[in-house]
Amino acid sequence: MRTLKLVAVSAGLSSPSSTRLLTDRLLQAARYRLAEQEYAVDVQVVELRDLAVDIANNFVTGFPSGRLQDAIDAVTGADGVIAVTPVFTASYSGLFKSFFDLIDPAALTGTPVLIGATGGTARHSLVLDHALRPLFAYLRALVVPTAVYAASEDWGSGGDETSPAGWGEGLPSRIVRAGNEFADTVAGRPAGRVEDDEVVPFERQLADLRLD
Repeated sequence: MRTLKLVAVSAGLSSPSSTRLLTDRLLQAARYRLAEQEYAVDVQVVELRDLAVDIANNFVTGFPSGRLQDAIDAVTGADGVIAVTPVFTASYSGLFKSFFDLIDPAALTGTPVLIGATGGTARHSLVLDHALRPLFAYLRALVVPTAVYAASEDWGSGGDETSPAGWGEGLPSRIVRAGNEFADTVAGRPAGRVEDDEVVPFERQLADLRLD
């Protein structure tokens, strides 16, 4: 039986945090789907709040600490990555961006990624498409179609089970749909990583064209 490694990156700053809660629920949905397909799953969660000082020191010194390097290796070696951030000033948090700034631009090439975000109001939900998708597109990751944003009203006895008026489907439904898409993408991806020489830069494609 093939074992799939899933790594989740949570950028929540408080403990406990809604960001970590959403991360855990997305992981749970993906694990359940993969279990249905009879895959063994190895799961690791990277809490960026615990690595904040290490990340800052890396920018100053140019060298990662041992545990920061372990986190980077876990993410770049995963079969699939779940990335969840709180929304600060209409975008991902600085801590979230700083961590992914340390990832080699080609290290996530072809890796399935499920993105999520949390915030105080549903008005910030566009952060998923305006900030997170472009970030992982730059990293050449394969972002699954459904992303999940959880506002404050989505949690609890009301919004957690049924969506607020005008918002669409409730949070549990969105989590399950995103988890299923992510799990199916991870399971359908060939074993092994995409090598750099398999990706032909656009400039090289242009140079190879013959204009007769």
